[in-house]
Amino acid sequence: MSALWIAHVEVTDPDSYALYAKAAGPAIAAHGGVFLHRNGPYVQLEGQERKRNVVVRFPSLDAAVACYRSAEYQAAMEHSKNASVRDLVVVEELE
Repeated sequence: MSALWIAHVEVTDPDSYALYAKAAGPAIAAHGGVFLHRNGPYVQLEGQERKRNVVVRFPSLDAAVACYRSAEYQAAMEHSKNASVRDLVVVEELE
């Protein structure tokens, strides 16, 4: 069953975050991730607003978690740690 990686991000250092995004994209693609939404229009209805929202579909929950834990993605994360505040959740899609 496929899974969605949902991130809500407030970018605090655009230059460093751009380095993260450049490195994260190939790592995500290598694990079968496909971007469904990436920083486009949105409406905040509840909760903490973060201006950047990203949704990625992976072939499975395991693939999404393996991507996050991969050396390539963790190397990309080094650029993000002091450049953003974010929440990330992975949810399994319903059939």
